[in-house]
Amino acid sequence: MIAYVKGVLAEKEPTRVVVEAAGVGYELTIPLSTFDRLPKTGAEVKLLAFHCVREDDETLFGFATDAEKAMFAKLTSVSGVGPKIAIAILSGSSIGELSLAIASGNAKRISSIKGVGRKTAEKICIELKDKVNAIEALAASGRGDAKKATSSPMLRDAILALSALGFNEETANKMVSKVIASHPDAPDVETIVREALKG
Repeated sequence: MIAYVKGVLAEKEPTRVVVEAAGVGYELTIPLSTFDRLPKTGAEVKLLAFHCVREDDETLFGFATDAEKAMFAKLTSVSGVGPKIAIAILSGSSIGELSLAIASGNAKRISSIKGVGRKTAEKICIELKDKVNAIEALAASGRGDAKKATSSPMLRDAILALSALGFNEETANKMVSKVIASHPDAPDVETIVREALKG
């Protein structure tokens, strides 16, 4: 298994790169988020790699961050989601937005990405909802004051309040995620809980 490729960035395009390492040019398929982080051609680069081997094909996928690679692995674990669709999803959304969409069950946001159908988006939300932490998703998304709110006890308190009302932690987590997705500037715990109970 190839963990990463480190060498000179010989070629770069929005969807692929060639990295020359020890005299060998490795072609890697990349998401747009990785392309945005690449240095100039000729500079040294290190990309985390995911080696995909199939009967008729062998492809290296490259990622600038651990979070991208981890999300790619999660997406490809969903039945019906191949590497190309996973790359398209990563190219069409930031990790934070995608995590938040999955945590809050927002299949519509995922299906708005080119090449992703409604059924596939719903399947991603269903199969990955337990693998994405809603609070971490909110922090990663950095939407509005969500990042600031996550660093305070506000979201935790909202989840605890909903738990006290009889909802289990997972359900309370999803309810709060949904509220923050639609009201990122929610000012206090009371507002979050009230909006969450409206459904």
